[in-house]
Amino acid sequence: MKVAVMGAGAVGCYYGAMLARAGHEDELLGRPSHVEADTAKGIRLETKAFDEFVKVTASTEASAVQGADLVLFCVKSTDSESAAGQIKPHLAPGALVLTLQNGVDNDERVRSVLPPSNEVAAAVVYVATEMAGPGHVKHHGRGELVIAPSRTSEQVAQHLVAAGVPTQISANVRGSLWAKLILNCAYNALSAVTQLPYGVLAKGIGVTDVIRDVVAECLAVAKAEGVEVPGDTDAAVRGIAQSMPSQYSSTAQDLARGKLSEIDHLNGLVVRRGEALGVPTPANRVLFVLVKLLEGKRQQGTHS
Repeated sequence: MKVAVMGAGAVGCYYGAMLARAGHEDELLGRPSHVEADTAKGIRLETKAFDEFVKVTASTEASAVQGADLVLFCVKSTDSESAAGQIKPHLAPGALVLTLQNGVDNDERVRSVLPPSNEVAAAVVYVATEMAGPGHVKHHGRGELVIAPSRTSEQVAQHLVAAGVPTQISANVRGSLWAKLILNCAYNALSAVTQLPYGVLAKGIGVTDVIRDVVAECLAVAKAEGVEVPGDTDAAVRGIAQSMPSQYSSTAQDLARGKLSEIDHLNGLVVRRGEALGVPTPANRVLFVLVKLLEGKRQQGTHS
């Protein structure tokens, strides 16, 4: 199977490298610094079980998706439509585009750009990983995927499982996306504002109460949308701090690097949907506003 990774950051490089390690042809599309490193040595994939270089090819050009059977679509939620437009002219008919992104509506947004000949399936990603340097992926834990049904989802899932990526297909991916969104809303902004990892953050005075309020608002909005959120949400929220104590949220990492985050598609989305449905979301609104203020402060600092 030929695989292309559109947006080869920490998530894309991890799953791309796992598939390449299993023998699949892999093309990574990313920033020049990572592309140069990936091309020179391959990806350094550092996990608790192994630390090795995995041979891949890499490019900065969207045309590199040509001939791919599977495209792992891993760009920031803010870039979904523009990135889909970039790969649109180069996609092979029948190629599956799998969205591995934060947020609950990226598959719909990508689908609106691409032709009907290309199926788009949402995936829910549960992995703690970071780019520890150009071409260097550090895996902190987990790694499973839940993907939506499509013509080729069964085959893709089999390849992923064989590559060491636990994968299941679910007809309620929308609910699973909301479950993941709730985890992100509970932790991402708090980790970003404080620049603390989940384990330390969870021990803070009043943090448990704030997280409880955020989660309750998210569940109320999901219910108003008619979404069935699977599993024990409270247990899942508690489990994040326990299973990934040293992990900083992607939002925290973005702010630390002076980059714009995906907060508009996390707590910001809950606020917007809540407004549209008449569901109050004050806790999510405060976290959203705080992150936007910090984004503005850091952006202003980079341009001054």
